[in-house]
Amino acid sequence: MLINLTKMFIPYTKRLLLLFFLLFCFHTPFAAVNKIDSLDLSERDQMKAGPDKLDSLKQALNAIIDDSLKAPIYTQIAAEYLKYDTINNKKRRRICQNEAISNTLSAIHLYSRYNDTIGLRLSFDVLAKVYHAQHKYPQAKWFILQSNTLSRAKNDNLNIIASLIELSSIKTDIKDYTLAMRDLNEALAISSKNHYPKQESEVQLHYALLYNVMKNYTKASIALKRHDAIDDSIKTDEQAKLMAKLNTKDSLQQIKKKLYTISNRKLYRANSSKRQVL
Repeated sequence: MLINLTKMFIPYTKRLLLLFFLLFCFHTPFAAVNKIDSLDLSERDQMKAGPDKLDSLKQALNAIIDDSLKAPIYTQIAAEYLKYDTINNKKRRRICQNEAISNTLSAIHLYSRYNDTIGLRLSFDVLAKVYHAQHKYPQAKWFILQSNTLSRAKNDNLNIIASLIELSSIKTDIKDYTLAMRDLNEALAISSKNHYPKQESEVQLHYALLYNVMKNYTKASIALKRHDAIDDSIKTDEQAKLMAKLNTKDSLQQIKKKLYTISNRKLYRANSSKRQVL
């Protein structure tokens, strides 16, 4: 039923809230995804890094009357919590992750109301990242697919590639290697066709990771060498561009110097002529 509903999203964002309702209320794996650990607010606040920034964002949120302006603040708050997602304490890390989820869902509610597809895509990416980190693969997969759908609707190749790479990583973790390979193949095709070397390098790195999990170490080594070769090519190209820019700058300085010298000579001659007349 849920799959059929997702295919009926025309326009996409108009029915998005209905789908969220179905997912989070009736589908068991999603029903408890936003449950926060049972700590009182003061204890959670003590655990948060960078409280000043968070406090200022929350104050700004409370001061805003127009709902259309609140969504980016929720997104910023979520981003602040995600900065501390690498802390070692599992309990604290889970709190930060759940706070990021909670604020991102609040942002989605508003982005959907005002048909902000960019905000929605960014929010889907955040949720996919957090759920993936929590090993909640069905949720992570669902949200990155929504991001991919929005990117395809806008022909946004860079974000199509990014979502395919993330989708492949999720499928790798659940041992769905064939489909993970298919996603990487598509990402590589788009990268090559549109001449995106940085994205192509990232795809090759994920090929190496996937082949390594599959214990195909020969292909993993080949993919890693391709990744390194592309990175070297990118660095060489960047250095060449930098040198060209510096040479251009030097050339401009030389031109300015010549013009300055010529100008001074003309001024000197003009002054000399005036002195001779006098």
